[in-house]
Amino acid sequence: MTRARKEQVFLNETPYYHCICRCVRRAFLCGEDNTTGQNFNHRKQWLVEKITQLASVFAIDICAYAIMSNHYHLVLRVNQHQAKQWTNREVALRWMKLFKGHPLVNSYLSDTQTTQAEKDKALELIATWRNRLFELGWFMRCLNEHIAVQANKEDSCKGRFWEGRFKSQALLDNTALLACMAYVDLNPVRAAIADTPETSDFTSIQQRIKALAGAKKAQQLQPSQILAFTGYKPHGTPSPGLPFKLFDYLNLLEWTGRCVRKDKRGYIPPDIQPLFKRLNVNEEDWLMVVKDFNRHFIHAAGSPSKMNSWAIQSGRSRCNTHMSLHLYAG
Repeated sequence: MTRARKEQVFLNETPYYHCICRCVRRAFLCGEDNTTGQNFNHRKQWLVEKITQLASVFAIDICAYAIMSNHYHLVLRVNQHQAKQWTNREVALRWMKLFKGHPLVNSYLSDTQTTQAEKDKALELIATWRNRLFELGWFMRCLNEHIAVQANKEDSCKGRFWEGRFKSQALLDNTALLACMAYVDLNPVRAAIADTPETSDFTSIQQRIKALAGAKKAQQLQPSQILAFTGYKPHGTPSPGLPFKLFDYLNLLEWTGRCVRKDKRGYIPPDIQPLFKRLNVNEEDWLMVVKDFNRHFIHAAGSPSKMNSWAIQSGRSRCNTHMSLHLYAG
């Protein structure tokens, strides 16, 4: 039975989630349809642009993405703390970038003389909008509805564009986050659509590599549209960005990609070893987990203790901790 989204997203457990959405009947509605001969590759750019716009409005950061021909992957970080820090005015202005406002809120923003009841109602609406601006479901709804309407208009048709509700996986710790990001960034390589990450169109890793290649100053090494790699912070201080080093991640991705491709030889660069040791990753099982990440972890991914805690929170009798034991074995 399908669970309500609120029963699958627990921000006290993790802010990171892997979202997947497929086109109806898994048709190539965002790529080249071999049956009809039509090419819809331009719709991939629609998705990239809309994802970027929504991330600038919502308190939700993009960690990784891959837009494929009949589905897409997103790794997102929900920044609840950021949303709580916004002023009422900022919340209202952000919301109205996407939706029509409300007369009472408009009056509140313009300091028009209103009754206390009208002001209270305006603040109530803004509080609702604030919560929605860090809800995964609202982010995905804004994305999918926009693309569906645009595509149906282009095709002069009506009906579903997406298969149904998006699927989400909770990424309960840094190792799960790292494995999932590698899984998403290597999607085109595994599908034999691209030979290397830098030639993988419509992916976050291509965007990161392009920014790095064109950088002239240190502060320009990473694109501003997606969450930056900021590394670990000492004494448990939360990292403002992704808790890994950019070059460690690129080396890890290159090594993993070469090993996953059976027709290519690869090797483990010396500078990648510290990352494995730091995250206590079992190297022998790493490739198997990344290659079939989506099959091994259904609703959530993380260490056995994190998975068990998630199962209790979400009311599940058990979670698949078998692969977690392999991945996290010392």
